[in-house]
Amino acid sequence: MLHLFRKYSAVLRFMFMFLGSYFVFSMFYNAYLKFFRSEEYPPDFITHLVGEQSEALIDASGYDGAVLPHKTELSMKLFVNDYYLARIVEGCNSISIIILFAAFILSFFAKTKPTLLYILAGSVIIYAMNVVRIALLAIALYELPQYTDFLHSIMFPLVIYGTVFILWLIWVRIYSKAAGS
Repeated sequence: MLHLFRKYSAVLRFMFMFLGSYFVFSMFYNAYLKFFRSEEYPPDFITHLVGEQSEALIDASGYDGAVLPHKTELSMKLFVNDYYLARIVEGCNSISIIILFAAFILSFFAKTKPTLLYILAGSVIIYAMNVVRIALLAIALYELPQYTDFLHSIMFPLVIYGTVFILWLIWVRIYSKAAGS
């Protein structure tokens, strides 16, 4: 039995670190969602901020963007040129994806400073890419409504998950070089 544990120790370490950090980060995020709801920033501050930043990017693209709190559900209503296109819900704020990203990076923990800096930089990249993704999705839905299902269900999830995957690959290459030296 000890032989098997030694043989698979790297896999077990990865699984423990990934699941443990994912669980801890998710608990903190769920506590945030539970205890920090706000009338001023519905549905929550981060989702509200993502909505406002998406609106600013839509405006900067030459369209008239607007986000308004939804009156009957926890979301922000997203408009382009006064046309209601979509809802921005808590799941659109990229935090769950950032948690997944961070848990993976911690599973391939290198030295403390580079690992934490990579998590911070990657989180900023994912967050920014998500805001760009929402703004582009809104514009695309406005301009190409016949492709709504494809854009929302396939193309734009591919953008955010593709970004995370590329960041993971970069980290694994960095980590494998650091582990080899």
